[in-house]
Order: sequence, then structure tokens, then C-alpha cells
Amino acid sequence: MSETKVWRLAGPSQELVLVSHDGRLPEALYWGAPIGDEDPRTLADGPRIDITGGMLDATADLSICPEASRSFPGQPGLILRAADGAPLLPRLALERVEEREGGLTVHAADAALGLRYAALFDMDPETGILVLSSELTSDAPVLLHWLAAPVLPGPILCDEMTDYAGRWCGEFQPVRTPFSPGLRWRENRTGRTGHEHFPGLVLPARGAARNTGAAWAMHYGWSGGHRMLAEELPDGRRQIQWGHAGRTEEAATRFRTAKLYAAHSAEGGTNGCAVQFQRHLRDRIVTWPDPSRPRPVHYNCWEAIYFDHSLARLTALAERAAALGAERFVLDDGWFGRRDDDTTSLGDWTVDRRKWPDGLQPLIDRVHALGMSFGLWFEPEMVNPDSDLLRAHPGWALGAEDQTLGRFQKALDLSLPAVRDHLFDAISTMLADHAIDYVKWDHNRVLPQPDAAQTRGVYDLLDRLREAHPAVEIETCASGGGRIDFGILSRTHRVWLSDSNDALERLRMQHEAAQFLPAAVTGSHVGPRRAHTTHRTLDIRLRAWVAAQRHMGFEMDPAELTPEEEDVLKRVTAWWKANRDWTMRADILPLDAPDPAVIAEVQVSRDGDRFVLFAGKAASSPQIAPKPLPLAGLDPDALYEVAVAEPAPWAPPALSRGPVALRDGPIRATGRWLMGAGVTLPWSFPETIWVLEGRRL
Repeated sequence: MSETKVWRLAGPSQELVLVSHDGRLPEALYWGAPIGDEDPRTLADGPRIDITGGMLDATADLSICPEASRSFPGQPGLILRAADGAPLLPRLALERVEEREGGLTVHAADAALGLRYAALFDMDPETGILVLSSELTSDAPVLLHWLAAPVLPGPILCDEMTDYAGRWCGEFQPVRTPFSPGLRWRENRTGRTGHEHFPGLVLPARGAARNTGAAWAMHYGWSGGHRMLAEELPDGRRQIQWGHAGRTEEAATRFRTAKLYAAHSAEGGTNGCAVQFQRHLRDRIVTWPDPSRPRPVHYNCWEAIYFDHSLARLTALAERAAALGAERFVLDDGWFGRRDDDTTSLGDWTVDRRKWPDGLQPLIDRVHALGMSFGLWFEPEMVNPDSDLLRAHPGWALGAEDQTLGRFQKALDLSLPAVRDHLFDAISTMLADHAIDYVKWDHNRVLPQPDAAQTRGVYDLLDRLREAHPAVEIETCASGGGRIDFGILSRTHRVWLSDSNDALERLRMQHEAAQFLPAAVTGSHVGPRRAHTTHRTLDIRLRAWVAAQRHMGFEMDPAELTPEEEDVLKRVTAWWKANRDWTMRADILPLDAPDPAVIAEVQVSRDGDRFVLFAGKAASSPQIAPKPLPLAGLDPDALYEVAVAEPAPWAPPALSRGPVALRDGPIRATGRWLMGAGVTLPWSFPETIWVLEGRRL
């Protein structure tokens, strides 16, 4: 007689049902909205499919680790060989399931092969996020080609999936692919999270949108190479697998996937998943040095001076930045070794006495006297061939001697304890000898090959530095957004979303990245009048308000500002400071704007009493007049007062002369009206932005 066991994990927004038949690995037979009371027999037997012509006499389990040895017709969840190269085909038998508050661990083994497998599941009771991971141990060393995190079923009513491509200065580009028979396989082999393959997947149900319908979403929190596959089997079942990039591990006896984060929204569309990710990252993963400290307005000197450092020039920049409202001053690349350009000195983390004869302390003292804290740029994982470090330790570089360089540099092999010890000593000395409260940690090239040990080495180095200097905040930067994931963010506090400070590019990237990232961790800077990466000239109002959507900063030479531009920037900065206590904890809801030229979002306070609408017009509209813009995330029964915080004043009266209610002052409307009928904005030119504030009455 067959034996069937059922386990359920339920949270505020989703539920997972695991079922095991006859001592085999459990299957995730249900993943979706909480289902309440249900007969366990229905949960166990209801989803089982029929058998017809062209099929085997029994349907192979789509288990949490599908096994080729059980005639599974799709991609297996585990591929490995013995140390001598002989293929191994495990047959895992369920040993036990350990249950705990909000979670469980599945233990299974193949005694004949000396293998033990564990799958961990935890449901956060507040954020609603499901966290999964897998572990494999072996009595003897084995070669691992692939280990998936616990496999989840693909939603049957999902017609397409969205993952993310990108490039330098063009991160977070959504890619929509039909869900159809066969395999969608994306693999990142750059050795870091990557501009090109952000490890996220969004699965909207048929007919869903940003704020309506059902949706599922996933994120693999790993900072090295990764693989995602979404497969529809010939029998119609679907599976989604995540793990490290294939063949990135040396022979070993223990392996572990990163954490897979999964969200489901029954009615709130893809934004329902976005809010869960934003809250979970901000409140569960990032460990703030001082949670009570407001996020400081940032000034970074990079696009003002590049490598041209002098105390007089940087002091002048600090004074201007402080006058504009900056609260943190960051000295970027060029302060160490003999670093006059990017061809030399990476790895030589001592102050360049040609530029800084008295060291960095005079600048730090002036920055502190101006009421700002001080931050410093490092790129610890990289080394120039023209450096004292690599001349002394040529064996510390990762990869072949004749490899192709990236930005004139190689990567250091952080799997080596000696390399990590050297970097820890060099960075820790700088942090101990100077009052530095912030590190911009850069990573400006892909690795010569993906290597999981390299990522673990980075994690170890960051963990040691965090333990030694717990008050220091760290930003993760990798030529902009090349390393953004929940794994690196469990050790850092801010992401540099992109090297592009073009506000139009940022408007789009921030819109898409909000699917996973809250405002508090997303750095956004007011760039120069003419963007260095696009050569596009944009008005200060657009540049300032796009930066004010996230963790605000400046990155230009303030001397270029006209008096009018200074006034605008001071005003927007003051607004951001006055509102950051709630906006940095707000839920960000990107909107489905009916006008394709408009990129808009609403940020709603956690208590629901306040919101701000940012509506950027990125291009010319196809129609003659603005279309109403429906909002989201409001209490339908509440009454709100809505007022213009920033008009788009560039339209002359001849082009904007209609009876638009917002032009005459605040309006009052219910949340139901604002989310249904929407708000109607006056006409404006392209490359402008409207900002509206709302308060519950």
C-alpha cells in the first residue's frame, strides 16, 4: 500500500504544498495563493495527471530535485560525476522532514552512492517571501555540474515570463518570452551577477498587469555566475530551476546553492510581488550600521574631477556640495598608488603622496567641518599588471597569464586565503587610520571564468571587514549595476544602479529595478547638465527629481550650476530631506501608464497616509493631450488631498491653456477615484517631470 505525506507552508500572500509518495523526494504540487482548509487527500492526489498514449506507465515525479534515474523527461535538478569522471545517477530516498516555526527541512539520501541531500524552506510571516536553498554532501569527493535550489512549478496560467538583460549604462532591460513547450535557459558565465543577466524572473498570470491579477516572481541571491531554466514538459507540467552557473565548482564533498527568494501576489499584479521583495530586502537582508540614521544626501566627486586630484580643488567641491545640502562626501578613484589613469596601481592601497603630500586627513577634516561624513572608493578584487602588488605576487591573479584584460586589469584570486588576508589588512588599515564611514566598493571587469570559490572569497572578505568595522556603510558597484543581488546586499547597504547619470536612462532603469529594489538601497545622483555617458543635455528639474525618487545624491561639478539651477537643486534636496523618513520606507509601485511616453510610479507610505507620484515624460506622446494616469496602492475608501509639488513649467500658456483642475490648486478625491479614473495632468514638453503629493484626510 502506497504511503503519502503532505506538508504545507503558508504565509500572508502565498502557500507551498509539498507531497511525497512512497518515500520519494517531495514534489511542490501547489504554489500560489493561500488555500485555507483543504482535505490532505485532495492536496496529495488532486494534481496527479492522467496517463495516455506515448507516455510511460507511470508519471515521473517533478520533485524538488528531479532525478534522471527515475525517467524524468526534463532537466534534472542534480548532475554530478565521481572524482574519476564516471557519471553518477542518484536515487534519493526521503529520510525525514524537520518542521519548525514557518519552515521545514527535507532530508534525503542515496546510501549506495554515499550522498545526502537537504532542501530548506522558510516563509517570512511579515514580508511573505518564501526562501529556499539546497545542500548536497558526499562521503567521497565528487564533481558537481549542476545543483538546483528546490524546484518550483511554473504557473499554468502564465503565458509569458519576464527576465532581465542589460549592458553598461543600460541595466534592467526586461525581456519577455512566451512560455511554450521546451526550455528557456539563461546562464551568466561572467563570474559576477552581471549587467547582462540579472537573476530575476517575473511570471504574470494571463491578463495580469502591474497592479491587477495574479503574479509570481523569483530572485536568486548569488553574486557569481548563475543559471535559470524554465521548462514546459511534453505532458504540460512546468518547472523552474535556479542555481550557480554549471561546472563552477572544484571536486568536493559539500555543495550548497544560494538562497532563492520567491513571491506570489493573488490580486496585486507584479507590483504585489515587488512590494514583498522591496520590504524583504530592506527589512530582512540589509543589516544597517545604524538603522535610526536617516539616509544621507550623497556627493560623489567622480564626474567632477575623474583622476585630477588636489586638496584645493576637492575642498572647493566639498564646500559647494555642502551648500547644496550634501551630507556625505565620497572621494572616488585616483587617491592611491600612482593612479593618474586606469592603467596603473590597482592593488596598491596606499595614499599617493604626490597628490596628497599630507595624506587624506586635511580633506577629511574639512569635510567634517562642513558637517559631512567621508567616504572612499576601493576596487579590492582587481589588480593592474602595472602595480607593485602584482609585481610582488604574480601568482595572485586569477586566470591565465595571457588572458584578455578588462579596463587594463585582472582579477585577484580571492579563493586564496593569502590574498584575502592582504586585502583585509590594507583596507582595514585605511578604515582604522581615517574617519571613514562609507566605502564605495567597485568591480570593473568580468572574471576570466566563472568560479564559485571566487564569490565565496568576496563574501568572506566583506564579512571580515564588516565585523571589524561595523559602523562603515558599503556600496556595491560593478561598473554600475553589474553586481546587484540579495547575496551581495546581505553584506552591503547601497547599490550603484548604473554608471549612467542621464536622468532619462535612470527614469527607466529605476522603474524596472523597483520590481526587486527599495528606494533606501538604490543610489541615484543628479548628474552634470550634459550627461557624460549619452551627451544629452537635460533640465535640472528632471535630473533632481529623478534622483529624489531613490537614495539621493549629486555627481557633477557644482560650479557649473547657474543661480537658478542651484535654487532648484537646493529646493528638491530640502524636499527629499523633509520626506526621507517615510519615502525611504515607502512601497514603490511602478504604474502602467496609458501614455507610452510616460514613465510613472507612486510611492506609498507604510501607514498609507501619504503618497508621492513621479510622472516623467520621456518622449513625445502619440496623442495630442495627456491621458489620465491611474494611481495604485491607495485605500479606495479614503479621501485624499492631492497637490503639485513640482510642476512642469516649460509649456507656454499657448500650449497649456485648458481647465485642468490641478492647475488651480489641490484637488480632493477618493482612493477609488484616483486608482480608477486617475489624475489628469496639464500638457508638458518631453523630458520633463510632474511630482504630485497626496495626503489622506
